Amino acid sequence: MSSLPACFERRHRISSLALMLVTTMWSAVSLTAEPDKAAAKLSAEQMRAFAVQKTVTGGAMVRLYGEPIAEYIVDRGNKPFLWGLIGPTGKSMTRSFPMAEVLGETTDHVHQRGLTFGHQGVNGFDTWTEEATYRDAVQAAGLARLGRIRHRGYRAVTGGPTAVIHAHSQIVDAANAPLLDEERRMTFSYGPGVRMIDVDIELIAAHGPVELADMKDAGIYIRVPDSMAVDRGLGGTIINSHGERDAAAWSRHATWVDYHGPVEGEHLGIAILNHPTSFRHPTAWHVRTYGLFCANPFGMRQMNPAAESGAVTLGAGEKLSLRHRFIFHRGDEQQAGIAAAYEAYAAETPSPLNQETGK
Repeated sequence: MSSLPACFERRHRISSLALMLVTTMWSAVSLTAEPDKAAAKLSAEQMRAFAVQKTVTGGAMVRLYGEPIAEYIVDRGNKPFLWGLIGPTGKSMTRSFPMAEVLGETTDHVHQRGLTFGHQGVNGFDTWTEEATYRDAVQAAGLARLGRIRHRGYRAVTGGPTAVIHAHSQIVDAANAPLLDEERRMTFSYGPGVRMIDVDIELIAAHGPVELADMKDAGIYIRVPDSMAVDRGLGGTIINSHGERDAAAWSRHATWVDYHGPVEGEHLGIAILNHPTSFRHPTAWHVRTYGLFCANPFGMRQMNPAAESGAVTLGAGEKLSLRHRFIFHRGDEQQAGIAAAYEAYAAETPSPLNQETGK
């Protein structure tokens, strides 16, 4: 199986390195784990597989063999997000709304844009929702506590055998005063039947102490394609590393969760893997049958009243790390070898998020 659309399969030969990345032959050696070792096995063509270009709106476009597969958007809503995510067979792997209107697609939760991070209680301010969320007078009170994640620049924007977008942002309050610094590195790679994004986030209390409240609406998330959502009744399924399915997977702690179902005539899936070095591993999951797919280590009590509070306070200068791998794959979690993929990912030592420009 190939990760490239049919029009590319005749032109691009996948090397043995790709077999170490994905399918049932997952290995602890990957492009992201040992780049120098991996690069020695790549052809000249594969060394140029990815290209990343900044956009006129301040974001960045990622291309694989010349075809757009993701866009980092910084000028819409109240936080940066990835959208236009194209899976291994050329199909879109997120809901289109609200960036585009598609006939018959749901329009709930306008703030759930593509793949991003948000938190509804950062020193009392909310970066999960956005202004468009509050559409009536009853909800308008939420505007007073609406924060933003403001894009401040890039540490790295690079292509090659993988693509990297390392963005620096600040979480700010309603008056635009900074609360937290955020480092977000997104590393794109691919293999037969899969595309992957490693999303490494550091939240740094660079401006004084910060409390991250116990909130169910918090964490790194993606909104899956409508047709994949369990509630559509078309065959969508949620399953976690314990085998718990659909609604039973909500609020549970697990090392990985997979959401799979039909997308434009094919059965495709999205897995999120939680690295052992990520804050409060194994994380709890705010994964919903309507299509929200979120790794949330913060909302312990809101998701389970019997649990202890998940609120955490970072002292001045302290930080926490969130590390996840998104796998966009063919078939279900067994066909994609997600359990083995997690073991390979867990064995990797994540590289540090350097904060110097250009690193």
